[in-house]
Amino acid sequence: MRTLDFAPLLRSSIGFENLNRLVDFARGDTDSYPPYNIEKTGDGVYRIQMALAGFTREEIDVTVQDNVLIIIGRAAEPSDADKREFLHRGIAKRAFERRFQLADTIKVTSAGYENGLLNVELVREIPEHKKPRRIAIDGFETPTVIDAEPAQAAA
Repeated sequence: MRTLDFAPLLRSSIGFENLNRLVDFARGDTDSYPPYNIEKTGDGVYRIQMALAGFTREEIDVTVQDNVLIIIGRAAEPSDADKREFLHRGIAKRAFERRFQLADTIKVTSAGYENGLLNVELVREIPEHKKPRRIAIDGFETPTVIDAEPAQAAA
C-alpha cells in the first residue's frame, strides 16, 4: 500500500489552516533551493531558518509586503581577484527568491544572519477585536474577553 507524505504541503504558509496550504502548494511552488526550516519556538512564536552558505548580508534582501514574506538572494559577481577554478562545486550560490504567505495575524519581528544561516523571527498577534468575547444574555453582564490560554495555577 502506498503512503502519502504531506510534509511538502505544509512548508510555505504560516498561520493558515491546512486547506489554504494545500491550495498554495497546488500552484507548483516545489523548488527546494535554498533549504529552510520552519520552527514553532513558543506559543504563537515562529522562526524561519534558511541555509545560505556563501552569501553575505549585503546579498540578502528580506521584505514583507501584503502578507507575503519575500527573501531574495543575489549572488555578487566575483571580481577578477576572486576568480577561481573549481574542480568540484558542491556549495550552491545562485540567485533565488523564496516567498512565504503569512496570515493576517503573523508579524515579522526581526531577522538575523550568522554562520550562513538566516533566521527570521515571527509572532502571532491577535487584535482585541478578533479575540473571543463572552456576550451577556439580556444585558446583565458586561462583555468580557475570554482568555485563550487557561490561567496557570501558582505552584
